Amino acid sequence: MYRRADAPETAHSDLLAACARAPRAVVCGESVLALHELIDDIPAAVHIAVPRGTCRPTISFPPTVVAQHAAKTFDLGLERFEAAPGETIPMYKAARSVVDAMRHRSRLGETLALSALGRYLRRSKRGGVSELQHIAGVHRPWAGSTSSSRATCCSPSSAHVE
Repeated sequence: MYRRADAPETAHSDLLAACARAPRAVVCGESVLALHELIDDIPAAVHIAVPRGTCRPTISFPPTVVAQHAAKTFDLGLERFEAAPGETIPMYKAARSVVDAMRHRSRLGETLALSALGRYLRRSKRGGVSELQHIAGVHRPWAGSTSSSRATCCSPSSAHVE
């Protein structure tokens, strides 16, 4: 990725690179849990999501895991993170990230998902529970999800569909 020569150093250059190569993508999964400091793990790859029905980007570097989220709830809990001074990237809020982690705990690992949930609840006190309930209610995995709605316009990869 090209940046200005006078651009300040950043610990988030992989996130900037992945989002520059996939402008519609949103940082999600383990990457966003780490950004919110809800887990101690350092993700081995940048986790991004694109709307279901769009082509998944093919990114050779940095290592990237691409998920497809339902278009109806893709923008739910979206915010911007300043990865470097003057450079922002889209990512999901902490509550959305925790709900997604709990929904996909069999893939992410139950320990990681429960750790994120516990840290979120300790930080957010009472307001956090209602926010989790709101997002979980809107973001129901059983509401009209079928395998036939998967995008087929791109070559298959190790990405998963949510």
